[in-house]
This record gives sequence, C-alpha cells and structure tokens, in this order.
Amino acid sequence: DDLEYGGASAIARWTGQGKWVGYVLATVGEAGIDALPPDEAARLRQDEERRSAAVVGVDTVEFLGHPDGLVEPSIALRRDLAAAIRRHRPDVLVSIHFGDRWPGGPVNHADHRALGIALLDAARDAANRWIFTGAGGDAWSGVRFALFNGASVPTHYVDVTDTLDVGVASLREHAVYL
Repeated sequence: DDLEYGGASAIARWTGQGKWVGYVLATVGEAGIDALPPDEAARLRQDEERRSAAVVGVDTVEFLGHPDGLVEPSIALRRDLAAAIRRHRPDVLVSIHFGDRWPGGPVNHADHRALGIALLDAARDAANRWIFTGAGGDAWSGVRFALFNGASVPTHYVDVTDTLDVGVASLREHAVYL
C-alpha cells in the first residue's frame, strides 16, 4: 500500500538492477477520493497505480479487492496474501510502516496497520502446505525478510540518490488522488 510514498525510488533502483518486482495491493482505493463515488474512484485509482508502477519498471499490478478503509487482519486477507506469495514466490516483501503512529506522531491509517500484521502472518502461512490448501500454488518458504517503508526504527536503507527523481515521477502519476 502506498509504495509511491518513499518506496518507489528503491523499487526503481531494484528494477534498474534487473530484479523483478510486482505489486499486490489489498484494495482498489475506492474510498480514497471524497469527491468521487467509489466505483469511479476505484477505476481512477487502479489506472493511476498501474501508470505509477510502470514508471518504476513494475508491470505486474494486482488488486485483491478488500474494502478500502475497512481492511482487517482477517483470515480472508491472510489467505489472499498467502496465495499471492505462493503465486509470485518472492524473496523479499515490501510494504508500509504498520505501527500505530507514524514517526513524529500522526496516527497511522487503519488499513496500513491491519495489512502489516496480515502480511507477516501470510508469509508464514504461505510456507505451510497445510494452511490455505485451496488458495492455489505450492507452499513457498523462500521469503527471507520483509521491509516496511517508513518504519519508526529503520534497520535497512537503500541508496536512492540515482532514482529519487523516478520515485517522485511515480508519485506524480497519482495526480487526481493527490
């Protein structure tokens, strides 16, 4: 969720190095533009997301269709994320900070908080062949670690000096949303 806010520059670096990156988003963003009805906002946000991803070299963008603004760390979300992990077989997961507050104080979005917990659980679930047996794909235990953009206590960084402008261009693709 919201990879363009800081993560896109790192993603541009990685795709520039020949690494495959795919986006799997929990929602379609239908509740994200107050001036538009949800069906119109959903179409617009998906289009902006695909264009934004293309700017940083990402051509796989999937939307899981969970309700925007109402994401829960539910069994259904874990199942959908585990299926995506099994399908794409990633080494690394990248998401957004999921703590209660952003560094500096503002309350973090409920969707971000729920997604982070569900994603960590889903990585474990994806590795267990006896969990979500009908979700498709063979078990995948190859996730080495998860990175959370904007974490309050960073443990990893990516030098984005050469790709910062590309990350900003990715964010600009969300013109109507912003």
